[in-house]
Amino acid sequence: MQPSPPAPEDLDIDTERPTAARAYDYLLGGDHNFASDREMIRQAMEFMPDLPIQAQANRAFLHRAVTYLAGAGVRQFLDIGSGIPTRGNVHEVAQLAAPDAKVVYVDIDPVAVSHGRQLLAGDPHTTVIQEDARNAAEIINHPDVRSLLDFTRPVAVLMVALLHVIPDSDDPYGMVTTVRSVLAPGSYLAIAHGTGDGRKDAERLVEISRQTPTTMTLRDRAGVLRFFDGFELVEPGLVWAPEWRPESPDDVPAEPARTSSNYVGVGRLT
Repeated sequence: MQPSPPAPEDLDIDTERPTAARAYDYLLGGDHNFASDREMIRQAMEFMPDLPIQAQANRAFLHRAVTYLAGAGVRQFLDIGSGIPTRGNVHEVAQLAAPDAKVVYVDIDPVAVSHGRQLLAGDPHTTVIQEDARNAAEIINHPDVRSLLDFTRPVAVLMVALLHVIPDSDDPYGMVTTVRSVLAPGSYLAIAHGTGDGRKDAERLVEISRQTPTTMTLRDRAGVLRFFDGFELVEPGLVWAPEWRPESPDDVPAEPARTSSNYVGVGRLT
């Protein structure tokens, strides 16, 4: 059984304003969200009813990517913008393949961080820190990160459903470059990024997201590909979420663009 969600008053949070982490939790069937988060998703689903399918496709990609990375020998994971823990967390997937795998979760949302700390209490191979993803230098130099991860050895950095909530004005490419600069050869970067490619209703989703502190910035394929500068993409490259190493051909829908609206990929630092 997962721990109960923390009381809003204990965290001093504004429950009247939705957040990306809590809205994503609701889309995945979680219960660590508030009425404002659910209302925002209800509004969005009026014109984009497949939002839950998109979130599930992202989550499934995360599981497959972590499984692949653990199989490739990676034993250290840095999950930036990890969101609220739900079933099949990164540490559960990684440690199933490698019990000694270490995982650091990073999120700005106090609900995500508080619940993560409750969930992971007593696990010496995992930790959770509260930090803004835009503060890349602070993340990689955080004492809790440095005490668990050894950056002289390969680390898998996960940025799933993160970069599309960082506007160009906050230099998300520079943020990724800062993280890349401390990684050892053999490290990896996994990204899932929302896009408006192939969808006429994407701009309405951007407008809805203005209710949150992190308005969405949907980038095209070239814009997402830029994040992998310095990395060598592993097969099958940058593709729609269901197309990345599916467990079965039947898992790829007839219209993967419409049912995922996310480009995903995994790159290796050589």
